[in-house]
Amino acid sequence: MNSLDFSIVLQAWPYLWSGLLFSLALTAVAFVVGMVLGTAFALLQHFEVPVIGKVVRAYIALVRSIPLILVLFWFFFLVPIVLGHLSGSGRPVPIGATWTAFITFGLFEAAYYSEIIRVGLRAVNRGQFEACQALALSTFETYRSVIMPQVLRVASPIILSQTIILFQDTSLVYVLSLTDLLGAASKLAQLNGRLVEMYLVIVVVYLAISSAASQGVAMLRKRYAIAGARR
Repeated sequence: MNSLDFSIVLQAWPYLWSGLLFSLALTAVAFVVGMVLGTAFALLQHFEVPVIGKVVRAYIALVRSIPLILVLFWFFFLVPIVLGHLSGSGRPVPIGATWTAFITFGLFEAAYYSEIIRVGLRAVNRGQFEACQALALSTFETYRSVIMPQVLRVASPIILSQTIILFQDTSLVYVLSLTDLLGAASKLAQLNGRLVEMYLVIVVVYLAISSAASQGVAMLRKRYAIAGARR
């Protein structure tokens, strides 16, 4: 332990900070894309839209059955080939590692957020729908003003838990040679040989962020439990 030197971490902190910002940006974009697409997927299944609903269900089942790292590889290597054939050139159309990460994470998380929203929709009391019909609200107004706010409120702890997992999964972009938090630490560790110090600091950063978010989840659960008891 006496040989540990964390001064190298302080010197390299700007580079580590840039990696952390990339991880947070990827998390934020994947969350927004995943929630928007996931909500749309959930509603398509909820309304049992012919054909499209089944396609969405098959897509969700497929995505939830394979590792994210495999999806990253597929998208990075196979999609350029497919685009090349579709364009008629026959040559791969490069997408780039950054676009691959953002698109893949957004599409992947959409499947998980969709299931969370779908379960939330099924949990809404039938009386809510009947009350909206009695008030002559349109389907759009019913879901926008009454149903979806309740779903998002009740499902928010689970959504936040999934977002914590999403943040941790951003470390997988190292396979694309992107400089996220873990990637930045790995590159610095290889340069200066201080693997222990670098990885210890990264563990602390992940632990601090994930723990803070987990506390938020616990507070939300407690808040909704108290609200439910009062009702």
